[in-house]
Amino acid sequence: MYGDNYYLMPTALTIAGVDSGGGAGITADIKTFAALGVHGTCVITACTAQNTREVKDIFDIPAEFVERQFDVVMSDIRVDCAKTGMLSSPEIVRTVARLIRKQNIPLVVDPVMAAGSGGKLLQDEAVDVMIDELLPLATILTPNIFEAERLSGVKVRDMNDAKIAAAKISDLGAKAVIVTGGHLDGTDVFYSNGEFTYILGELIAGGTHGTGCTHSAAITAELAKGTPLVEAAKRAKKFVENAILTSVKIGRGAAPVNQLGHTLAEARRYGVLKTVEEAVELIESNMDFSELIPEVGCNVAMGIPNAALISDVAAVSGRIVKLKGTPHAVGCVEFGASSHVARVVLTAMQTDSSVRAAMNIRYSEEALVACKEIGLKVASFIRDEEPQGVSTMEWGVGDAIQRSGRVPDVIFDTGDIGKEAMIRLLGTDAVEVVKQAFAILSAMMR
Repeated sequence: MYGDNYYLMPTALTIAGVDSGGGAGITADIKTFAALGVHGTCVITACTAQNTREVKDIFDIPAEFVERQFDVVMSDIRVDCAKTGMLSSPEIVRTVARLIRKQNIPLVVDPVMAAGSGGKLLQDEAVDVMIDELLPLATILTPNIFEAERLSGVKVRDMNDAKIAAAKISDLGAKAVIVTGGHLDGTDVFYSNGEFTYILGELIAGGTHGTGCTHSAAITAELAKGTPLVEAAKRAKKFVENAILTSVKIGRGAAPVNQLGHTLAEARRYGVLKTVEEAVELIESNMDFSELIPEVGCNVAMGIPNAALISDVAAVSGRIVKLKGTPHAVGCVEFGASSHVARVVLTAMQTDSSVRAAMNIRYSEEALVACKEIGLKVASFIRDEEPQGVSTMEWGVGDAIQRSGRVPDVIFDTGDIGKEAMIRLLGTDAVEVVKQAFAILSAMMR
């Protein structure tokens, strides 16, 4: 009745509170599950009136409705692993512990006690209930150093203190404990079955709101997929580091981590590679294109959105040359493969971020006439006017843009001693600039 895909996608459950600012809690968990290829379900335990600077108010969901949510989810959906976050009251902690006991599913416990933006999220009287009833059910517990201190009674000042605290917390019943290292040197201390493992990391600049939720959710997702526990912890560590690196400040307080940032960045890079590869295939399929290949060869390049470095721009690693009268790409499409055409792209993007692609073709008066005939905006620079100690492409393209008052479609120069004259085409993507070149070629052949 469920179709062929039933049971094929791992599923995780988060039992936690809602952060109205979107940085932590249920929101962070569901985004993390999705980024790691796991379907997320949820049981909401509390609603917070919260932004990036403060927790203004908390409304606890009645324990009986927490139970109702849980039972309805479990009655229909297979859950491979569950996690807890903000549980707030003793009644909610007791209810969740009883429900988990009844289902006997792997459990990640994030003992959330306070929000990164400020505000107590776990009532003092609920801590003992958590220790007595929930911790013994934990497959793994993920306290930060402040939570570890509260649970173990050990002041955590260094890695040795973190090891002592982890062992003491494990004695409370958790099968494994990770004392996260965000407030130490970035290294997590993992403890299970009498053995310690250091999960190496580093302190990374960026937003940190939601790191604890994201870390525990990443472990939950990995366990749902069947990843062994230590490996799950290592992958979660890397995931959080990437989420911090791609964080974006959305308010006046702490920036939330960006769970999808790395995934989207990789997707954009893949999209750029495929677009440049398509452009190269178009060139190689058009024998007449050889007429446009300069003596030094040509290249076609495209940058990712917000490209800032040559390594953000993809091009053919060995250029496109004439081979037996036909265009042929010498090398693969790679990021960082071109310095010359990449600098054209990067300089153009500083003025217009939508102009992310460029290619160079052979200079001729016929080609320039054709450019104007098909309605392309043409500009140029003069190499003799180039200042000392600058990159020719950065200066020349910038000069042409400044003279035009916008990024033109075509920038050319007539060369200099040892420098071949060149026409450069610019556009929004690599396929577009290749089609511009085809249009120029067609106009030249009329």
